[in-house]
Amino acid sequence: MPGRAAAAVDNLTAVPSPLVPPVELPASVDELAAAAARQLGWQGVVLPEMKLLGRRVCLVAQLMPDAHAERICLGQGPEVDRATVSTWAWPEFSGRVPEPAVRIVGALAVARHWRTGLVNAVPFLRWCDSAMVLPMSVVLTNDYVVNCLPRARAYGVGVVSAEPGPSVDLDLPGRSERAAAPVDGTQRWLTELAYEQILCTVA
Repeated sequence: MPGRAAAAVDNLTAVPSPLVPPVELPASVDELAAAAARQLGWQGVVLPEMKLLGRRVCLVAQLMPDAHAERICLGQGPEVDRATVSTWAWPEFSGRVPEPAVRIVGALAVARHWRTGLVNAVPFLRWCDSAMVLPMSVVLTNDYVVNCLPRARAYGVGVVSAEPGPSVDLDLPGRSERAAAPVDGTQRWLTELAYEQILCTVA
């Protein structure tokens, strides 16, 4: 009956669903990225996290002394305007634009979940090595073993697990061999951004 149904609904008690504590990073992004770069054997300066191409990553870059010195002499500082730099890869500008003053060694995506890390890391494989840094609590899950590892291995993305300290361990090496992609406007732009950041970091 309608009256009884209404009374039954009124007597229902909502039972809250169990709360799952959010996964926290065991240290700051910069600390984890620096430790992961050492673990991966990447030589270079670990730059602060940046949002590039819609992804959050820490680039690891090496300053090229000869090219840097030449650009200082010619007054050619970093150019971070993407529209301007996009023309530097055009054949007609060959030999008429500044030479790259840094080499991007790799891109590190520090994330709380492997899906976020993979989405952030994969696009940079076109131009450099790429890896993601994940909390140990994520690495120990069945979801990571069944779903993350096969995808990371297929793409060639390295995986570094992290614990408080920070203490890091290489869980999956990245791609050992990678064909060099032709230099394009996006690569030159990323290089110029890294050049600007590395000058701020070492200054």
